Amino acid sequence: MDITRALTSLACVAFCGMLAQAAEPTLAVRDGATSDSRVATISLEAESSEPGQASLSDALVEDMGSAARTEDVEPGDGNAAAGGPWTIPQIGFLERHSIRMGGWLQQGVTFNGYNSEDGFNGPVATNDMDDQYQMNQLWLYLDRPANNGGSGFAWGGHVDAIYGTDWRFGINSGLEDNINGFDYQRYGLVIPQAYLELAYNRLSVKLGHFAAILDYEAVPAVMNPFYSHSYSYGYTVPQLVTGALAEYKLTDRLSILGGPHRGWNQFEDNNDTIDFMGGVKWVSPSERTKIAWACSAGPQDPPADFDNVPGNQNRFVYSLVVQQKVSERLDYIFVQNLGTETNAPVEGRTADWYGINNYLLYKINPKWSAAMRAEWLRDDDGVRVAGPGNIPGVYAWAGRGYAGNFYDLTAGLNWRPNGNLLVRPELRWDWYSGPAGPVGLPFDGGNESDQFTCAVDAIFTF
Repeated sequence: MDITRALTSLACVAFCGMLAQAAEPTLAVRDGATSDSRVATISLEAESSEPGQASLSDALVEDMGSAARTEDVEPGDGNAAAGGPWTIPQIGFLERHSIRMGGWLQQGVTFNGYNSEDGFNGPVATNDMDDQYQMNQLWLYLDRPANNGGSGFAWGGHVDAIYGTDWRFGINSGLEDNINGFDYQRYGLVIPQAYLELAYNRLSVKLGHFAAILDYEAVPAVMNPFYSHSYSYGYTVPQLVTGALAEYKLTDRLSILGGPHRGWNQFEDNNDTIDFMGGVKWVSPSERTKIAWACSAGPQDPPADFDNVPGNQNRFVYSLVVQQKVSERLDYIFVQNLGTETNAPVEGRTADWYGINNYLLYKINPKWSAAMRAEWLRDDDGVRVAGPGNIPGVYAWAGRGYAGNFYDLTAGLNWRPNGNLLVRPELRWDWYSGPAGPVGLPFDGGNESDQFTCAVDAIFTF
């Protein structure tokens, strides 16, 4: 670690410290306050980020709009003076059909304690570039909720478009590869979701391209407590799928989900074999406890895989997410993932991975929140933690083949000075225990088994 890098890291640490000190006087004044903090903690809203609500229709639109609005500000009037967030003017045709338009701009920078030899922060996603500005997400969405009030018929839909460096982590076969091509470009376009939703009484069905329902974290930046992602979300579960997903509310507290899809990040199926994704969600009567279990199963291998037999590499993964409101200020989230793949290109032909995530989210006051994440991931056979740079023509970390244990400890703050701006500084320590992969160790261009990063991003919603 050279002097320049050390000073840069110390400067970022000092910045985080100043933010924390700025929150302390307010914490003392507001101790015991009961004011609604949803405006200030849009990305830490645990109750709206539950698995199974992966679309923006249910969770994100509410957080960005109605939860942050006052009665004096309506979507699209562009009037922040009344006390609510500024929103882009709505198009009359869309508004007449109950379609809302919005989005955000996310940008940030990450400083690595090492002068990373390859310019990347190892397997950390999606703030993967060392000491480089990243516009991760310029996100625009169109949304019409399929809201039938619990009875009768309703229809809706959702479309997203993102431009930014995150495109490299959202490549769907047959979609983003055709849109962008692979020429080592840093910026590209992603279509995370484009689906029709139909609702009848307690049943709703999505048809199209949409977010998967596993894990706690999500693709939209505003739905996560940190700038960086966990290993479990980045590498061990599907993020985007194409197919159909039905959700049926057995009761007001219990729902079941299920449907077919084409495979992990497959817009065009690479083996013409259908996968299944499903799960169950439960909310306690007090709404202080939420439990979600979800799974995905099916073959992922293309015709030109290692054994030239398409559709025989069956992959199963499940995710358990438990969210507990410990107090009015403190939330605890537990995540446990486990996956297995048969006919894999490893000794014994079966690959396994599993891990545990723990989150603590603390609401300091309506403008400040603090968060911690502690994670352990075991990639038993070195098949899951592999960078997008292994795809020819993609500018990203190209590590792979780490049959060992990955750990991360992350601490951060969320500061929301108004209804549109969210700033998230974080400190993160990663380390790896296990043998080197084909290109060396995971960090510092293959030279190190651990790293320290300091990052900050800013999100402006509209």
